[in-house]
Amino acid sequence: MKLKQIFNSIVAVLFVFPLMGAFAQQAANSGSIEVITTFDYPGTGNATLPQKINERGDVVGEFIDSNGVTRGFVRFSDGSFSDPIVDPNDTVGFTEGRGINNARTIAGDYVISDGTLHSFFLSGSTFTEYDVPGTVQTNLLSINEPGDFTGGFDPDGSGVFQAFFSRGGTITSWSVPEALSTFAYEINNNKKLVVGYYIDAAGILHGYYRDRSGALHFPIDPSGSVATVLFGLNNRNWVVGRYADSAGVTHGLFFTPPNNFFTFDFPGSTFTSLNGISSQGNIVGRYVDASGIAHGFLARVRGTPPTQQTGAETTAYDSRSLVTPLNASPSAWGDATPAR
Repeated sequence: MKLKQIFNSIVAVLFVFPLMGAFAQQAANSGSIEVITTFDYPGTGNATLPQKINERGDVVGEFIDSNGVTRGFVRFSDGSFSDPIVDPNDTVGFTEGRGINNARTIAGDYVISDGTLHSFFLSGSTFTEYDVPGTVQTNLLSINEPGDFTGGFDPDGSGVFQAFFSRGGTITSWSVPEALSTFAYEINNNKKLVVGYYIDAAGILHGYYRDRSGALHFPIDPSGSVATVLFGLNNRNWVVGRYADSAGVTHGLFFTPPNNFFTFDFPGSTFTSLNGISSQGNIVGRYVDASGIAHGFLARVRGTPPTQQTGAETTAYDSRSLVTPLNASPSAWGDATPAR
């Protein structure tokens, strides 16, 4: 079934992790990341998975209800929430909000009855369906202020995804060499960087970034990482994401190219994910409580957090060759779902 193939071949991630406690993680005197507030999409038992934040402070994401149905949402800067976002063609109860710009244009994805993944833009109440022309599946992951957008596409239904961005209507695609799948999670407004992750031949997730010249820098793996995802960035080239260690703890990741990182852990939790960051240094992410429920949080960067160096990386130029799809196998981080 296509849906199972998508989930098994993309191999990335819902996690379980506990929490409690105070709201600030203090780093060294040069800077820190501190939590401002936590939030949940209204409703009993909803898991809240925010994805991106715009410069106005609006957050887009998705929530999973007690029946396992996934719906998109917007949390506006005043703290209010939109109605659930459901693509009109979603026939299986799976619609995600993935990206949002200052005009509040939303980019997202949904699944149809044959199990394939497709995408949409939502402006006001108007949905515009989108697939990269000539492809079987498209996963939109972000949209910036000029209207450039990023994601991944499966050209032939094999479950092998290539990364892409659209700039002025022109699609540029690439794959990290020898990767099983590659995804582009965000391009900043000044178009200096694209960030994302790829799956290597062993099924391990690694971060990467693509610079303005088209060079791919990979792998981006903090010390001790067994799986890394880069989700978002801002115009200062501050990058956020997460990584898992061998003890099963997942850490929030603050990364500055070419090779520096800072770890942020939500107080008392064994799982933290940083998913989006604005140019003002406002971060949106999530943690999970002791009962396994995911909650959103807003945080801010104070100063510039001190960083450690990542491991050695390789630089290469675009590689568009397809490789063998990933075999079905359990994700190291829990049930296999698109990284979010």
